Amino acid sequence: MFIRKKQVRDATYLQLVESYREGGCVRQRIIGTLGRLDQLQKAGTIEGLMHSLARVSEHLGVLGEHRQGTTEPVSTLRVGPGLIFHRLWEETGIGPTLRAALAGRAFEFPVEPAVFLTVLHRVFAPGSDRAAEQWKRDYWIPNVEGVDLHHLYRTMAWLGEVLPDSEQAGRTPFSPRCVKDRLEEALFSRRRHLFTDLVLALFDTTSLHFEGAGGQELGRRGHSKNKRSDLNQIVLGLVLDSERNPICSEIWPGNTTDVKTLLPVVHRLRERFGIRRICIVADRGMIAKDTVEALDALEEPVTYILGARMRSQKEVRDEVLGRGGRYQEIVSPRRKAKDRAPLEVKEVWVESRRYIVCRNEEEARKDAHDREAILEKLQSTLAQGDKALVGNKGFRRFLTSKGAGFTIDEERVRADARLDGKFVLRTNADPAEFDAGDVAYIFKELWQVESIFRSVKSLLQTRPVHHQQDANIRGHVFCSFLALVLIRELQRRMISRNRLFEWADLIRDLNELTETDVRTVDGKCFTLRSELKGCCGSVFQAVGVAVPPTIRASTPKTAVSS
Repeated sequence: MFIRKKQVRDATYLQLVESYREGGCVRQRIIGTLGRLDQLQKAGTIEGLMHSLARVSEHLGVLGEHRQGTTEPVSTLRVGPGLIFHRLWEETGIGPTLRAALAGRAFEFPVEPAVFLTVLHRVFAPGSDRAAEQWKRDYWIPNVEGVDLHHLYRTMAWLGEVLPDSEQAGRTPFSPRCVKDRLEEALFSRRRHLFTDLVLALFDTTSLHFEGAGGQELGRRGHSKNKRSDLNQIVLGLVLDSERNPICSEIWPGNTTDVKTLLPVVHRLRERFGIRRICIVADRGMIAKDTVEALDALEEPVTYILGARMRSQKEVRDEVLGRGGRYQEIVSPRRKAKDRAPLEVKEVWVESRRYIVCRNEEEARKDAHDREAILEKLQSTLAQGDKALVGNKGFRRFLTSKGAGFTIDEERVRADARLDGKFVLRTNADPAEFDAGDVAYIFKELWQVESIFRSVKSLLQTRPVHHQQDANIRGHVFCSFLALVLIRELQRRMISRNRLFEWADLIRDLNELTETDVRTVDGKCFTLRSELKGCCGSVFQAVGVAVPPTIRASTPKTAVSS
């Protein structure tokens, strides 16, 4: 039964309607008319009717008591994160993969829930394992009641545990094969059928520094992309497919240079993931003569698209950028702000080496404007004396020494102008399969890895790092990789339903969904759900999780104890 409004001329009437089935069809009949809406509201009849119904409806009675403040709250837990991400945990295969890996292992605590707790904490409140152990007290998370801090430490150690010698085939020169590597490969094999013969592997690295030593072997001084060369660090490599789904992660000592990381990744993709045909896309930090020669010398060729250094590589600077020729327009100038950025490409061959010169007119104008601003500032600074130039790296590329002082080098200014809005790619891709425009588009996908790394660094806000063992550090970083897998899956499902929300808003709205256990005056227990706010309902629909009922009878649950 339900209440229906019926408009009759200028008056609105309330009717009590019943639905019934007849001959396989749903029909409705009016049981009675309650009266005119305005008169019922004026006389307070509707409120009286609701109170009368509440006496025979236990749930309505509880809601009434709760509004009046006569119920006794027992506990309140945030349930949105656990409900949504536990479904994704299962459907991405992470849960089943972990359970298979744990078969036969005799842990006295639930390891899989400990991993899920750590991963969920990375998504919603990035921090250390110690912080995760405190954080779980306010959340509903399946089966973590018996998980303590020392269990989280042991879980991280297991994830980073070195595999037996019999499973070290295919290890990189810088790091042994660990449990986390086997899990990555098992996860990939579960969704292997989704990939075509060609896997576009987007690869990039970043550095993550420690306040402490950073393990026995991993923590080393090296080139820091975080501008913290004074601290020990690790090098983190991430491989994504063309849809930006994480395939695997690599962790190396902090003094490992970028040019040494590319070949081990290629070998692992082939030997451990079983991918025979690869197109590897990497930034200019990966390109070196020895690396390219090694890729070309592989028995099974690897297609590569590598960013080239325009200033430091003589061949690129003098021959590739010095060649004439017309650019081919791939994307026209924008008409609207949301249009794709304009792009022009030009193919240049130096002997048998193929280069693609790419130019963006918008970026070219911006580069020219920025240079003019620097030169204007440099002119005024030169008038103040040489000491005013100390420490300003932006000035250096335009200066030359003249006698005892410095002056602006016009030749350097002109050379810099030649690079406005440009980037150069080195590739061995077959032009019949990948024309110049295809190569440029594929490389631009790599820029998405930069946004992924920004997510990784926010997921790794764990300083000071409490782990002192390499195994724990590897497990700790792997949990951030799993968090990225879940985040990307949720984003994919939201996009497929055309539900586009800011990530911060999505996290906030899920966080605000709570369930409160209350006890009534007669000792009965009920669970009350808060209202769905913002995009919370859309997230539940996209993931296929039923929203908990507004009220249900329950046995009181308590917040997770430490």
